[in-house]
Amino acid sequence: MTDTPGYELPFLLFGGFRTLIDRLHAELARRGHPDVRPSYGFAMQAIGVQGATASEIGRRLGVSKQAAGKTVERLEALGYVERADDPADARRKIVRLTGHGVDALRKSADIFDELRADWARTVGRERMAALENDLRAVVGPAAYRLDAAGWFGS
Repeated sequence: MTDTPGYELPFLLFGGFRTLIDRLHAELARRGHPDVRPSYGFAMQAIGVQGATASEIGRRLGVSKQAAGKTVERLEALGYVERADDPADARRKIVRLTGHGVDALRKSADIFDELRADWARTVGRERMAALENDLRAVVGPAAYRLDAAGWFGS
């Protein structure tokens, strides 16, 4: 083991994350989604296949209902989501992904698979699998949180 200073680890992890996200969005733009931003991807994940209210989206993202509402407005203007009446409560609106939104998420998943394969070619399949397993062991179930935007903003 090297005598690497501890502060390098978060920078390396963030650099890896940033590299993947930047490459994802460049490729998404080439594949027909030039308007998708990282925060929109988190928001679309928070909406999910069942849809969600603005309050639920805000909680999942770790932001206020108002901040979630602004993101939803932008996604709606871009055609990625639509608002519909909640069949369980007429006073509420449910935000749902449109076909365009689903297409963006499907293409994102495909691109992430391609990016992972690129990393595996660079470091080797065994080292890639070991890296992922090691990160799962260290991070645990918190790996799949969507509240990065809220966490950075606090």
